Amino acid sequence: MAGGMNRVLTIVLGGGRGTRLFPLTHHRSKPAVPIGGKYRLIDIPLSNCLHAGLQRIYVLTQFNSASLNRHVAQTYRMDLFSGGFVEVLAAEQTPEGEQWFQGTADAVRQAARHFREVDADYYLILAGDHIYRMDFAELIESHIDRDADITIAAQPVSKEDAPGMGIFRFDSEGQIVGFEEKPKPERLAEMGSSAPIPSPAGLLGLDKPFVASMGIYVFSHDVLHEVLARDRAIDFGREIIPHALGSHRVQPYLFRGFWADVGTVTSFYDVNLMFARRGTPFSFFHPTRPIYTRPRFLPAARIHNCRINEALVAEGVYLDSCEVDTSVVGIRTTIQSGTKVTRSILLGADNYEDDGTDLPLGIGRDAHLDRVIVDKNARIGDGARLINDRNIQDADGDGYYIRNGIIIVPKGGVVKPGTVV
Repeated sequence: MAGGMNRVLTIVLGGGRGTRLFPLTHHRSKPAVPIGGKYRLIDIPLSNCLHAGLQRIYVLTQFNSASLNRHVAQTYRMDLFSGGFVEVLAAEQTPEGEQWFQGTADAVRQAARHFREVDADYYLILAGDHIYRMDFAELIESHIDRDADITIAAQPVSKEDAPGMGIFRFDSEGQIVGFEEKPKPERLAEMGSSAPIPSPAGLLGLDKPFVASMGIYVFSHDVLHEVLARDRAIDFGREIIPHALGSHRVQPYLFRGFWADVGTVTSFYDVNLMFARRGTPFSFFHPTRPIYTRPRFLPAARIHNCRINEALVAEGVYLDSCEVDTSVVGIRTTIQSGTKVTRSILLGADNYEDDGTDLPLGIGRDAHLDRVIVDKNARIGDGARLINDRNIQDADGDGYYIRNGIIIVPKGGVVKPGTVV
């Protein structure tokens, strides 16, 4: 099937303003948000593509795309003779439209002027803010073998998770007969399950009675252009897929591996902490399918007289007589003596700096951080206590924000010595 991958064009949706991830998206688009100590979100879908032999990729974005452009250009340089490319397409004013992308389908429609002439039999459409490992070659083979017009990757989910997702209904043959975007709990109780009882081939268990869309689609060439032109729909989940059920062959591709959407501060925080824990369902330690990112040629981490437990520590880090527990310590992070960091995500720094500055990059002496996200190039002064003792849920402070009870120090933020939150 390797040759068949040359007939596929991949489109990665970068999302909108990323307001639910603010302030991490204040200066960057959502796919460029750092994750796992040294990667960016966009590295996940792009690595999945490269492992499947998919080398023709457009990334659609519309907001703060400079850092995403830079990362993609520095990381994904294809062989000159392969015909492969990874290219960022930012929203632009054209004679056909003068608006920002209004939704997922509208983003693809506006970008179609760039890829309509690219020779492709199939389009693979992905989100740029999901964490998973999937064999896209297997997904596309399933689409071809079943003679589908549209194939949607789907996974079983619990009734607690279902209200936030697009939910399928199946008939006794396993065919999709309905799709409902973010149904209310009362509607889910009415449905009971995505599949009839007994479900075909043991499709669903009692703990996960619903099947949800993962926002991963394969469209046959003509079908995509047809559905985009037909009703000017702006969103795949809310409009394109429900409308297509009556007129096209829409097939599910059931995926049972780990998958997470990190589109909110809480989900971003939870998934990053999960990476540091033992037995994590998604790990960057994989023998054959690594996640790629930009090579930085950094030195190994330097650690003196520290207590470290359940942590990811990236390269180029300097830790001095400190304590780190259940945390992610990103590239080039510095933590000074006497400091305690627990349940926190430190995204690191873009550069080192000369000694002697009044408030150096990183985390100073005798500080205490608990449930904190520290964005890149931040400076946290000596003796700062960012622990949210009062359990404040949402606030904007001097050099920090609180969202859903999590303290966030923004990119380039400064927390003065002795600050208590």
